Amino acid sequence: MVHLSSKDVAIAAVFAALSIAIPLFFQGTLQITLPAVGYSATVASHVPVMLSTLFGPIVSAIVALASALGFFATLGPVVGARAGTHLIWALAIVFAMKKGLSFPKALFIVGLPLHAIIEGLVVLPFGIPWQGALINVAGTAIHHVIDSIVALGVYAAALPLIRRFRYSREKQVNP
Repeated sequence: MVHLSSKDVAIAAVFAALSIAIPLFFQGTLQITLPAVGYSATVASHVPVMLSTLFGPIVSAIVALASALGFFATLGPVVGARAGTHLIWALAIVFAMKKGLSFPKALFIVGLPLHAIIEGLVVLPFGIPWQGALINVAGTAIHHVIDSIVALGVYAAALPLIRRFRYSREKQVNP
């Protein structure tokens, strides 16, 4: 059975809400879309998923699935499927950090290539030609780098709170 503390639930809820709100509120304004190839880039849309990786696999999975829901609702099945792949790279980042990789290294060494390649591949079953898939790979890579920089800025600012959260979680698990 999975055990989530009330803090885990609260953090998952806040990040999940942001993951849904970003595509809803930024649609058409802070967003680039290329419908012919199933590509879109929405400012800061990966940041909640990226930050959620700091709180473990379950929080990360909840937030990634919320992101997919938000994009499916606003931009349809192709972009929703692309957002669904956030679950894979987010969990890979979590497990890379559990193996000792730092958050920045996990974002760039593990998350970036997985994110870009999987988002390029997932559009192919929707009839997007390979050239469109390559546009998705390149665009996703650029977008991942930009959102990683934003996430690292938020992480640096919130580090004292994150450390306090981790310390109190460890005390709950190991009294």
